[in-house]
Amino acid sequence: MRKEIHPTYYPKAKFTCACGAEYEIGSTVESMKVELCSACHPFYTGKQKIVDTARRVEKFHARALKKETAVKGKAIKHAEKKAKRASKTKTKKEEK
Repeated sequence: MRKEIHPTYYPKAKFTCACGAEYEIGSTVESMKVELCSACHPFYTGKQKIVDTARRVEKFHARALKKETAVKGKAIKHAEKKAKRASKTKTKKEEK
């Protein structure tokens, strides 16, 4: 291997999680802060935890609500048109 081209390796680098857990591992970074670790990750703990970075969850819920109301609105309009057509055909039948 060539010297002076590789990053410095820290055998006891500290990684700190948002939940407070600290780990010592080997890395090229001396210390790092992370949002999730094995102590607080939903896959390992079985508990639901929503990590909302940049309002992604709120934006998703807003889009879903907007889509749901649009579908309901279309269904109502469709039902109104159908009822209007039905009333027209009834009046035509009554006239005959």
